[in-house]
This record gives sequence, C-alpha cells and structure tokens, in this order.
Amino acid sequence: QPCWREYLTTRIEQNMVVNCTCPISECRAQPTTAFIYSIVSSKEIIAKYEKALLRCYVECCSNLTWCTNPQGCDQILLKDGLGYGAACSKCSWISCFNCSFPEAHYPASCSHMSHMTCAKCNHGFCWRCLKPWRPNHKDYYNCSAMVSKAACQEKRFQDYNERCTFHHQAREFAVSLRNSISSIREMPKIRNLTFALDACKVLEQARKVLAYSCVYSYYNQDTESMDIVEQQTESLELLTNAL
Repeated sequence: QPCWREYLTTRIEQNMVVNCTCPISECRAQPTTAFIYSIVSSKEIIAKYEKALLRCYVECCSNLTWCTNPQGCDQILLKDGLGYGAACSKCSWISCFNCSFPEAHYPASCSHMSHMTCAKCNHGFCWRCLKPWRPNHKDYYNCSAMVSKAACQEKRFQDYNERCTFHHQAREFAVSLRNSISSIREMPKIRNLTFALDACKVLEQARKVLAYSCVYSYYNQDTESMDIVEQQTESLELLTNAL
C-alpha cells in the first residue's frame, strides 16, 4: 500500500493520473477512482486529483469549455446556442466560441481577428499559422509593391491601430473607475452610487465596441455600407466621450 500511495501521489502531482496504469510494465490496468480514494489519504492530493478529473472531462466534451477571462475564472460554460458572444455567469466576461480569440469582438468578425496584412506588399495571411489568407496568392515571397502604396497602407494601419489601442486603454480606465466607486460605496454615510456604477458599465461596453469597430472598419473600408458604419461609430464615440 505505501508503494501504491507514493506512485499515485507522484502521478497526481505531475498531472499524469488520468491515464496512468499499473506500474508493472506488462499490466495495462488503470486504477479506479474508488481505488485511488482508498489508497491516497491526503485531502490536498485528492483535491488535485478531482481537479484533474474535471479538467479531463471538460476537455473531452466538445460542448463544454472554460471561461476565457484572462484575469482567471474557473467557471465551466456550455457552448450550445451561445455562439458569438456568451457572458460568464460568474465573472460576466463575454467570450467568443466561434474562434480562439479570448473575448467577444463585435462588430469585428472572427476572420478579422486572425487576418493580418503586410504593410509593404499588401499580402494577407493568418497570424495563427502564417499561411496565405488567399490560397491563390502568388506573391507570397515577392514584396515589390510601390513604396507610396506601402506607405499609405502602413499609415492607415497605424491610424486604426492607435484608435483601437486608445479605446482599449479607455476601457481599462472605465473598469478602474468602477472599482474605485465600488470601494467608495462601501464607506458609511455615502449616498447610493448605483447610477455611477451603471454608467461605468455602459462606458466599458461602449469602449469595447469602439475598439473592435476600428478592426471592422480597417478590413471593410471599401464596402458600400462603410459610410453608415463610420457615421454611427463617430456618433457613439462622441456620446461615449461625453459620458
């Protein structure tokens, strides 16, 4: 029994317990959960084992996923019917389940979040695998575009990138402001600040939409509907700045 306890404890600590087998090389039998509970007595090790089982179960179920909040969240989400944007019931983080980007990015599409363009030759490629965005692109290794066109493209990218970065930073400010108001709200003799917290939440959401609107506008500049989109984006930006 001590040998089994040491063996299983080591496997659990190394995150190798789920598929571990009998230590005898010829034997492929796997220890059952009941057997592990009867051998391992440490509550800390058992807790690690149960976390490993849960992690394995979530990874095996295509219908389940973890919350993608970069700040950390252990909530398990059901992907069915959630699609483009799903709010976590625990931390309220909104995830996108149609691509690997960590948060919902409306109005930018999933393809926008992985489509990059060379500022010199205008070659489109996927930032994940670096393969050409269009299979029939024939100038993959030939950056011979005119300098003026490349400079214009680079300047345009920089403008949209700066706007996008600004809105993300302003969104972080809204989050910081909401946290500050929440701490003030806990102080005695302070009047109800619910309206201010609600305003910060709206401000945070508006900055998020404006940031991803920059991505959307960058990739859809030549489409017929962009005039309306730009007008609505400008209007939202003015109202957001006022808020």
